[in-house]
Amino acid sequence: MRRYRIPLTLLCTMTAFCAAMPARAQAAAASAAPADRADRLGTALRDEAGGGLKRFYAERGFRPLWISSGKIGPSAGRLIDYLATADLDGLKPASYKVHRLRAAVADARGGDPRALARAEYMLSAAFVRYVQDQRRPDGVRMIYADRGLKPKRPRPDAVLRAAAFRKSFDDYLANMGWMSAHYVRLRQLIARAEREGASDAVMARLHLNLDRARLLPGPWAHHIVVDSSSGRLWYYGEGRQAGMMRVVVGAPETQTPMLAGTLQWAILNPYWNVPTYLARNRIAPKILAGRTLASMNMEVLSDWSAAPRPLAASSIDWAAVASGQTEVRLRERPGAGNSMGRVKFLFPNDEGIYLHDTPDRDLLKKPDRHFSNGCIRLENAAELGRWLLQKPLRAASREPEQAVPLPVQVPVYLTYITADATDAGIVFRKDVYGRDE
Repeated sequence: MRRYRIPLTLLCTMTAFCAAMPARAQAAAASAAPADRADRLGTALRDEAGGGLKRFYAERGFRPLWISSGKIGPSAGRLIDYLATADLDGLKPASYKVHRLRAAVADARGGDPRALARAEYMLSAAFVRYVQDQRRPDGVRMIYADRGLKPKRPRPDAVLRAAAFRKSFDDYLANMGWMSAHYVRLRQLIARAEREGASDAVMARLHLNLDRARLLPGPWAHHIVVDSSSGRLWYYGEGRQAGMMRVVVGAPETQTPMLAGTLQWAILNPYWNVPTYLARNRIAPKILAGRTLASMNMEVLSDWSAAPRPLAASSIDWAAVASGQTEVRLRERPGAGNSMGRVKFLFPNDEGIYLHDTPDRDLLKKPDRHFSNGCIRLENAAELGRWLLQKPLRAASREPEQAVPLPVQVPVYLTYITADATDAGIVFRKDVYGRDE
């Protein structure tokens, strides 16, 4: 038999190649495993899909929301914690069957696709119901000038789509991003009050405040909130607070209502239409004492129509106006001292409420800012105008009442939240309007 001699270098090469084959096969199998697991999970999700959740999962190709790299993510624990403490929301934890959800999540820890799919759907169903329950109005009276802002029960797919759209689902869950920041803060106050053994009266008042905040949208909605208790305004968009300022709100006898509407216009160089009671109680006595309308930069008009006639001040019986026997329409002309300042922001409502600039800056420095006739006087109207108009707020001329439509109509919510926290503990601001009683 003839023997062949194999060169040493070739022999080494062949040996190394043969030795590498099992390792390569294992590496290939390992790289295929995640894809295979994902396929099996996707199949399991398709098989488990049903009810109102099916549309959401079908739209995303049955990719999971709560599962990452074949494992239940940290948001599951966060949701279970929320459900277990749903009494803080004024809800019943027992109604969410938290023990079943915990058991399903525990079963899914082993990585079985069917168990993972079952836990995925149970988590989503529980999350949807929790959000729907939190968003449900609970007897708080809010005037909806725009009926489209009245809270509606959100659809399951809309709840999940809003959560999945965010850059970080875990952050969205951790921050309770579907609810207003005011709601989240009050929920934390209620948890603190429970730990500190607060009285039933304190807990009831906190929950009343929470129910008011329940009507507010989350920070991903483009909107404005005015709190007539603290005299502050916030504006939100893209998941964050975009700005905050002090405001002057209604006095106890001329309260700022709880009202929701949609801002549509900025009016530059506005007139101020003097309310009838102010014409009677303030302006008429000044004229009877010797002041002139011209010195107050005011004019008297024939009626309240859109095209009234100017009237001579001498033609008015000012004593009859002061006594309430005659009503008169007075209007302050635009200018640096105009009570509306340089701009007012309008949203249709029957209460005659709007947001406006003000030349009276001293009132904004006071800790208690309940001085207006019900409208909201802004600390920084130019800043808010820049945010609303998406450009600097400038009038094209000195022409009165220049109406500028907002590029995007923005909801505004006027609320009343009296609860706050300090280092010393939970406090309530003075109930100026008597709405907490």
